[in-house]
Amino acid sequence: MRILGIDPGSIVCGYGVVDVRGNRFSLVEYGVVEARRASNELPDRLVHIHARLSAVVERTRPHVAAMEALFYARNVQSLLKLAHARGVAMLVAAQHNLPIAEYAARLIKRSITGKGNASKEQVSFMVRAMLDIEETPEFLDATDALAVAIAHALQSAPPQSSKRRAGRVSSWHEYLERNPDRIVGR
Repeated sequence: MRILGIDPGSIVCGYGVVDVRGNRFSLVEYGVVEARRASNELPDRLVHIHARLSAVVERTRPHVAAMEALFYARNVQSLLKLAHARGVAMLVAAQHNLPIAEYAARLIKRSITGKGNASKEQVSFMVRAMLDIEETPEFLDATDALAVAIAHALQSAPPQSSKRRAGRVSSWHEYLERNPDRIVGR
């Protein structure tokens, strides 16, 4: 399954595409749409986001789109601009007949790091490790979008059989002990 993850924003909109086969993830493409470079006017930025995300969908041909659900914000103006950007991202997915999944930020963070209150840097580190990305993306919005795609894969995976569950780890410590080759910097 190929998943398009979107971290919508009216200034910087992150996107990431991953392939999922069984329990293996592989990176297809990731990046950001820098809408502010297109214009300072919101309508022009939304047109730019639409065009760039449409090009990503046409180029990568995902099967599903996933994005972060709206959250409560203290600044109503920022929330409204974010809602416009999310609407454009949803429109792109709908125009390409992609099912759309939405996930709360805490669920995405917990899926990737094991902690619902993880920082953007922690999420970025884990995403880069899971997808074997060596460089550090310039914008955390790109790794946030990849995190959304990975979280969708994990949340929509079929339940494991009891035979497979026996091999599961119950903590990060146990995982690190069983998988020393997955630790970066050792």
